[in-house]
Amino acid sequence: MKKLLFSLLVFGSFMYSCSEKTNKSNLIRVGVFDGHGGAQTCIWETIEAVKIDTGMLVTAITSADIASGCLDTLDAIIIPGGGGSRQFLNLGYENHLKIKEFVKAGHGIVGICAGAYLLTNTPEYACLQMNGAQGIDIEHDNRGHGLAKFTLNEAGKKIFPELANRDTCFVYYYEGPVLVDAPDSITYKTFAVMQSDVHEEGDAPSNMTNNKPFFIGNTYGKGKVFSSIAHPEATPGMRWLIPRMVRWTLNKETITYPENCVRPDLFNKEILFTKEMLKKEASLYSVLLYGKEAEKKEALNYLQSTISWDAKRWVQGLLYDSSANIRVLAAEYISNSEFTHYFPDIQAAYNNEKDKEAKEKIGKALTFLKME
Repeated sequence: MKKLLFSLLVFGSFMYSCSEKTNKSNLIRVGVFDGHGGAQTCIWETIEAVKIDTGMLVTAITSADIASGCLDTLDAIIIPGGGGSRQFLNLGYENHLKIKEFVKAGHGIVGICAGAYLLTNTPEYACLQMNGAQGIDIEHDNRGHGLAKFTLNEAGKKIFPELANRDTCFVYYYEGPVLVDAPDSITYKTFAVMQSDVHEEGDAPSNMTNNKPFFIGNTYGKGKVFSSIAHPEATPGMRWLIPRMVRWTLNKETITYPENCVRPDLFNKEILFTKEMLKKEASLYSVLLYGKEAEKKEALNYLQSTISWDAKRWVQGLLYDSSANIRVLAAEYISNSEFTHYFPDIQAAYNNEKDKEAKEKIGKALTFLKME
């Protein structure tokens, strides 16, 4: 396994109860929707991405929380990836109205992938009709995933000035919506354009995703809506885009994030999964379960080189593997992936480690996570 590539943010304890009173009135209060239809990994990663911004407090919120008046305690909400129609059903009609009134009153909402789909006005699709776009080619929603390339326009560079000098950027894409203008009165601005042609996994038509909106934003009443078809929260070096989107929806000043977090130069090429890559990825799950040490090492190297979506969760248990070398590789893998949700596991692995050399290496991964 190559050495740690990334150092991570301080693992802050910024979670707060939806009903909890706080004296930190200057902090931006963000709720991440945690309901049926939201993919668990997407929820975890979105919460962790918001924590990058030390000016924000973040909590997970459910449909029951929203129905009980939780939005009164928040400044902005995020709908993470998963399944937009299932999220729509889980929220229910009354909560749809509450969310719309929340944004109209001057608050913000960010939709990521399925969350962006939920905000569209797509015919024959369960959606909130809040961002002025519609999804097309719905029958091929399983078109594929991988590290996709996009370009920012001048409006987008003002939101993300850290990327202003880059011709092309890369963010993880996973079967996100293909957006075009919806026939309604909401006008949105495009901030970034998709440059990758994703189609192979689901036998989707080619030249469907490229040259379509990647990031869009619009006003909704007194509030703002930001929609991302891809997953910055799942992309090492780019997770900071999520809190920056939140700030845009609230007209908040742009603040600087740590250099160890803002790393757009980590990736310089597109990595889109093919059917063969999918088969190999699936086969490596058995290797991680039953393989010998050398086989597990080779599998981890491959999974990291392809930015595997699923592997970061498979690797968690390897922190407690019988091999000290594999325990180290797992800790480095999680750190390289910036998967800060597993910080407690690396802490536990460090505390339990008996091998002196392995403990030192796991400690380095832990230090990166804690910024010590």
